[in-house]
Amino acid sequence: MTNILDDYALISPLRHRNNWLKLAIVLFGLLAGVSSRSPIPPFFIALCMSFATVTFGKAPLYLYVKLLLAPMGFAVIGVFIIAFFSGTGPELLSFELLGYPLAVRADGFELALLVLARSISGMCCLYFLALTTPMIELFAVLKASRLPESFIELSMLIYRYIFVFLDMALSIRYAQTVRLGYSNFRRSIRSLGMLGSTLFVRSWEQGDKLFLAMNSRCYDGKMALFEVHRPVGAPEMLLTSTYFLLTLALLYLTKNASIV
Repeated sequence: MTNILDDYALISPLRHRNNWLKLAIVLFGLLAGVSSRSPIPPFFIALCMSFATVTFGKAPLYLYVKLLLAPMGFAVIGVFIIAFFSGTGPELLSFELLGYPLAVRADGFELALLVLARSISGMCCLYFLALTTPMIELFAVLKASRLPESFIELSMLIYRYIFVFLDMALSIRYAQTVRLGYSNFRRSIRSLGMLGSTLFVRSWEQGDKLFLAMNSRCYDGKMALFEVHRPVGAPEMLLTSTYFLLTLALLYLTKNASIV
């Protein structure tokens, strides 16, 4: 509970860079990765975003790899399903599993590799933003972009109380565990039901306390968010422009390229 992504974003050197520029880089990477017809540009985007996050953003390498491994498990499962159960063309690999023939064909392999590359590039782009920009600054940017204020305020409250309720749930579960509340299946089901009901009541009480506290501070339906204006320096603009041009060049050169 002490090491969340916002903790690393708060101490990142890239936190003091222009937030709009970082959002533009992330959105460009996401759109370029999704629109690519070859896995080469998405892998290039992932490499650039990872390098920027670890080198310029000073994110711990072990943490970054650990964050990537969690969603990569789901991506790899989907990639294997695509590779073995879709596509046409010549067979690249074939074998039998429990009497059922399995084969990887050229089109299926290319599609699976493209899906994997797009997934990795998207994750790297989002982690670049999460590990270099605190959420409170992202909310300020969203407010400056003229999104509905009610949407932004609800998002802020939801984000804040996710960790409050998670901490509460972990405390209750720890208390149940030391009292052998999960020693067998029957007790586990009973303890889980008590955990859910207690958390619901505590959440309701926290909501009442929050409403009372905000009203006592003259809450008028709007939360003040202050955006820090940071100019974009020449080195940042040069690096960003180079990254954009190289990515666009790769998109153009590999639009009809084939891996197999």
